[in-house]
Amino acid sequence: MLGSFIGDIVGSIYEFNNIKKKDFPFFGRADNPLFFTDDSVMTAATAIWILNGSGNIGEYYAELAAAFPGRGYGGRFSQWIRHYRYKGEVAPPYNSMGNGSGMRVGPVGWAADTREEVLELAELSAKCTHNHPEGIVGAQAIALAIWLARQGVSQEDIRRDIEKTFGYDLSLHVDEIRPRYSWYGMDGEGNSEICPDSVPQAIICALEATDFEDAVRNAVSLGGDSDTIGCMAGAIAEALYGIPRSMAERIRPIIDTRLLEIIDQFENAYGANYIED
Repeated sequence: MLGSFIGDIVGSIYEFNNIKKKDFPFFGRADNPLFFTDDSVMTAATAIWILNGSGNIGEYYAELAAAFPGRGYGGRFSQWIRHYRYKGEVAPPYNSMGNGSGMRVGPVGWAADTREEVLELAELSAKCTHNHPEGIVGAQAIALAIWLARQGVSQEDIRRDIEKTFGYDLSLHVDEIRPRYSWYGMDGEGNSEICPDSVPQAIICALEATDFEDAVRNAVSLGGDSDTIGCMAGAIAEALYGIPRSMAERIRPIIDTRLLEIIDQFENAYGANYIED
């Protein structure tokens, strides 16, 4: 689960100041410190929902977002949160295909026991807000990639499975995507904040990497919505390669203690992938 947080945090300072290369200060700089965003908060909310095993997942998202305001929530999601805050009820979904569904789904890939359960839980986690078919597919693709990696499936077989199951084109390489990619998706014809224009790229960044850090560097170097692409790539890369313990220890002080408690509780229940370095 920490992989989602690391990808988000490393990408946070480059979201609105894109850096189109892999050679950048991974842990930020003293004059430009790293921070966690809504991606991390909503990932934690998904984890709480899974740990509790019941309840309206929308309430978990709304309540934790209210506890961590000002973390970069999207406009329509912010309106959705306000509805809950002032009316005490979860608002209807708003047909979003935004990549918010993909960024928060990481815990599903660790908690599910079967492929069918992965797809079911990912859909549930998405559709309380992102009920557009592309919003649901984006969450399912990220969760399934994590689950497949945990089963020991190779990068190439994960690629083929995701392409066949969801219709994504994962044929390009990171070096081919980078010069063509921006906030406006590929070749200026899309939007890096929606699932169709960011989930495939995040998956490629993870599958093409040599290790966890390389996956996050791939993701951030694309530009566009770098914290969310980093979050999704980091979630998959944790399952594929493992997080160096030294990296985890450097990142943990950046995360709020309440969120750290959720991470630890979830990882104790469902596991994690750390490697010695």
